[in-house]
Amino acid sequence: MQLSARFGSGAGWLGATLAAVCTAAMLVWLHADATTSGLVFLVLVVWTATQVGKAASISSSILCALFFNYYFLPPFHTLRLAGVPEWVAFFSFLASSAAAGRMAERARNQARTAEQRREELERLYTLSQEMMLFEDAAGLMRELPRIIARIFALDAVVLYGLDSDTLSSSSSDLPLSIQASMNAASGGPNAIQSWPGEVVTMPLMVGMTSAGALGWRPASLSREVATAVTAQVAIALTRAAAMEASARLEASRESEKLRSALIDSMTHELRTPLTSIRAAATTLREGGGLDSSARSELAAIVDEESARLDSLIGEAVEMAELDAHAVQVKIGPHHARSLFERAVEKSQVALARHQVAIHVEEPDPLVWFDPQLLGRVLRHLLENAARYCPSGSRIVLSSRRANDLLEFTVEDNGPGIDPVDLPLIFEKFYRGKRSAGKGKGTGMGLAIARAILTAHGGSIDVISAPGRGATFRFRVPLVEREG
Repeated sequence: MQLSARFGSGAGWLGATLAAVCTAAMLVWLHADATTSGLVFLVLVVWTATQVGKAASISSSILCALFFNYYFLPPFHTLRLAGVPEWVAFFSFLASSAAAGRMAERARNQARTAEQRREELERLYTLSQEMMLFEDAAGLMRELPRIIARIFALDAVVLYGLDSDTLSSSSSDLPLSIQASMNAASGGPNAIQSWPGEVVTMPLMVGMTSAGALGWRPASLSREVATAVTAQVAIALTRAAAMEASARLEASRESEKLRSALIDSMTHELRTPLTSIRAAATTLREGGGLDSSARSELAAIVDEESARLDSLIGEAVEMAELDAHAVQVKIGPHHARSLFERAVEKSQVALARHQVAIHVEEPDPLVWFDPQLLGRVLRHLLENAARYCPSGSRIVLSSRRANDLLEFTVEDNGPGIDPVDLPLIFEKFYRGKRSAGKGKGTGMGLAIARAILTAHGGSIDVISAPGRGATFRFRVPLVEREG
């Protein structure tokens, strides 16, 4: 950089000298008078000051003064001056050249300073824009040193967060003494601290509160820019931390609301069968004049509602296990057809008044999956289809390979699902219009199915339209092994 500056300075001197020589030769060739030549030389000095610099303008003004005296003030072709008017003209030219050169140099410096300020503002704006993209304090702490180093062309930047007590750097070659000093630098609104040959460090202040410290190398930032950068960084870190705290608080509130809603829903679902069981039991105990038919009906109510209560408690326990990630996926070699057949067999009571067809893509080789988990998913889907489809309706089970996934399909020709319910049917305790009207079901079956498939690394979706049935598709990773 120094060599380049020297070369640029030498080129400026040479250019100013050549310009003065060429201007003098042109004026002599044109036989210009003293007034015209003085004005032309003055313009040349001003131009040299604005384009080259102060030193070159001084050299140019001296050279132009000598040419002006030698060629255009009597006695000509000599450096002597004939009388007082010539001395006045000569010194007036020197004074005008010096004043014009000084003014031009000042204007040049002001333009250079304005351009530098514009570049600094652009860099500060770019920094603020990039920092706004981060909403988490950890990501901001991790990436900010590299962003600052890139925008301001710094060799290394180190950032210390006081709240998180973490240190991040854009370079891995920072000495340990710098890392040890960052905590001390964040202690308050002190002046810039520096360690020779190492890093300039400033505290990150928000008001009178310290958020950490920022260090950089080399010390090329002006104090104004450094103050602006540290202020922006401190505000960004404080903002990110506040957003994280607000998000955690909102999540805690929503979790509490959801927990209350789940408890209320579970309480209602548990009380409904218990109320029926208690009423039937009370009638059986106090109704001495009941005939055998009435007793059988009440006993059937107790049996049915007990089974419903047992199913509800089982689904609640199952959902709790899935939420706690207590379910282990135990994969083994199985055929898709055998999975379908076992699911249909275990759901035969629910499917008694329906037609079930199984279509498996051939060949049907051994595929590794957890039959217990996928069997529970299939049973939930089969029992849902049987509950909402009319007697005699057809339920089709099918499987096929799709890229690296094994896809299972449960399709029925029942009443379908209302479009309003489609986005919500996999949520806990959600029951659509039709299911709410039937008064049965817990609203957890599809939520359990989705949680099981998530644990299995799979997914589930549904396609349906009112009056055209529903098609549930769930997929799991396709794993095939030898033996």
